[in-house]
Amino acid sequence: MNLRKSARLTLLATVALAGILGLAGCAQPSATSQGGSSSSASASGSTAASDSTAQSTSSSGETTVHTPAYKLNGNETAVIKTSKGTIKVKFFEKDAPIAVANFIELSLKGFYDQIKFHRYVAGFVIQGGDPQTKSATSAEVAAADGGGSGQFGTGGPGYTIKDEYANNPNKHVDGSLAMARTGAPDSGGSQFYFALAPLPSLDGQYTVFGQATSGLEVIHNLRAGDVIESVTIENATK
Repeated sequence: MNLRKSARLTLLATVALAGILGLAGCAQPSATSQGGSSSSASASGSTAASDSTAQSTSSSGETTVHTPAYKLNGNETAVIKTSKGTIKVKFFEKDAPIAVANFIELSLKGFYDQIKFHRYVAGFVIQGGDPQTKSATSAEVAAADGGGSGQFGTGGPGYTIKDEYANNPNKHVDGSLAMARTGAPDSGGSQFYFALAPLPSLDGQYTVFGQATSGLEVIHNLRAGDVIESVTIENATK
């Protein structure tokens, strides 16, 4: 192998690795940093789907891993009304019961209402779920996206949940709904992303817990700064 070809392969491997590290949000201000403000760049030139949750801690200083109280009935669907239109999602409650119950629980509390999508990477993901975006204008959120300021993408519900990707058969396809997280185990919280294309490199690394059944064109039109007006859970357990 000549030196030029070897150098090219090394560069490609470095870019691919940077994309994976960016997804994990590995370079954050905290010890196991979270959020979309990683200094590692993905292959598309932006950090990727990672969640930054404001983790609650016990008296011993350990992070609290939350178990949702909501009891799934298996018939729930989500109707996500955004400033660009409405998306309907079916859940994979058998494969990711914790992620599904957590999303439903937060939705029923109105947690996601008026949160803005804070991260868009063309052909990759549209990400939201950071409550810090509620107090910001759409223009402010849009301006921060890709700017490396780390202003948004570090907020969460005050706890984390367990990962459910190890034995999850669901793949990242166009319109998949998945939990964002960092490189640390069990670091997801409230942030989620929609895949904008098949993303096999993320399979087995992030919990896919739903799939858009309508509104795929809405998902593809979403950008940073667009608003989640409301999330309604149809057939929710009373």
